[in-house]
Amino acid sequence: MTSALRQRPSPRWLKPWVIAAGIAGALGIVVLNFSAAQFAENAPWLAATDLVVDLVILGAGIAAVVRVAMSAEAETARMQTVLDATQARLAAIVDSAMDAIITVDESQRIVLFNRAAEQVFLCPRDEALGTALDRFLPARFRSAHRGHIEQFGRTGVTSRRMGDVTTLWGLRAGTGEEFPIEASISQATEREQRYYTVILRDVTVRKQHEDELRRRQDELRTLSAQVLEAREEEKTRIARELHDELGQLLTAMTMDLGWIQERISADETGLGAKVARMAETLNQTVASVRRIAADLRPLMLDDLGLPDAAAWLVEDFAQRSGVKCDFRLGPGDDLAGLERTLANTVYRALQESLTNIARHAQARNAWVLLATDAAGIRLEIEDDGRGITANDLGKSRSLGLKGMRERVSYAGGTLEVGRAPRGGTRVTLRLPLNSAQQKRAGA
Repeated sequence: MTSALRQRPSPRWLKPWVIAAGIAGALGIVVLNFSAAQFAENAPWLAATDLVVDLVILGAGIAAVVRVAMSAEAETARMQTVLDATQARLAAIVDSAMDAIITVDESQRIVLFNRAAEQVFLCPRDEALGTALDRFLPARFRSAHRGHIEQFGRTGVTSRRMGDVTTLWGLRAGTGEEFPIEASISQATEREQRYYTVILRDVTVRKQHEDELRRRQDELRTLSAQVLEAREEEKTRIARELHDELGQLLTAMTMDLGWIQERISADETGLGAKVARMAETLNQTVASVRRIAADLRPLMLDDLGLPDAAAWLVEDFAQRSGVKCDFRLGPGDDLAGLERTLANTVYRALQESLTNIARHAQARNAWVLLATDAAGIRLEIEDDGRGITANDLGKSRSLGLKGMRERVSYAGGTLEVGRAPRGGTRVTLRLPLNSAQQKRAGA
């Protein structure tokens, strides 16, 4: 379709020396004819000379023209041979391309259809040339596709990729089967005629693999969510057993030990000191059991709700880590009746973020915001520590962040981790609410 390849070479008829010789010869003939007319009566030899010169010049001119014509014809034949060879080479290149190449004119009729296009659309080239491009598109896309081509022609853009947002579909003429394609389009103007060239690839196999991969990822995400839910259930069961059964036993032992302390006489100092150490150890054991049970599953998350549980978690973290924490409930903090799965997700994300601050951030201050609005729940955790880096995010062993992101993703939310304005790290979690909770949040 290159203009330089389709134009026939122009014969070089008018070489400069031919033009000069022709002009000189013409002037000579004119002078001789004029002289012969003036002096023909007095000098008959002049007329004879004029005739001879005219014949010589005419013969020389004819010979020159014949030589130039033969040279031009030979040059034309040589250029035509070069042109044919170039066009054959270009056609071979186009036909050897692995991607289908189709060129249409302004009326969207096919003027070029390579071998790969024949294989993709199951249509011989002779049947495709001159027909409308619509025959290779599903009927529901034809009108829109024609409009897109016309719009592309008006933009003046040389080339662009097609289907950046949605998947494009083709139609096999031989079977009527629809299949996904990946395509790019370009345009060129020649002799005031615009041509559009589409280079496309059948991506059926790739799309099948992508769909299969997406399906497996969904299955793994579902399995992961079920594992997390089972883990939460197990944590809740263990926490309640620690709180109820082991806690009751430890309380009973504390009461019995107190009864023994009351009945030890002052003379038995050694026994009294031993019992006092036992009481101290027992109190530490009770505190450890409560802490372990709270880490497994804070009962107030089920009894009092997410805001109180989050406030307790932040306060306990501040006491144990020495990091000064500021916890705020933002506007629209009505989280009553929050689904247990969402409450677990937010609480565990906050717990993991605070743990990361204690382990890696080297921070002195932390800020936590928990709020709701019409869009859903928003949790922000920020610190003034050393800040997280891209290498930290890419570590294969950073399972805490990966687990948080999977948990939030399965709940339909988003988790963003990046640098904070104060120089540390900011974690932002967003989760959608159900319809009833959205109405309460927007009220």
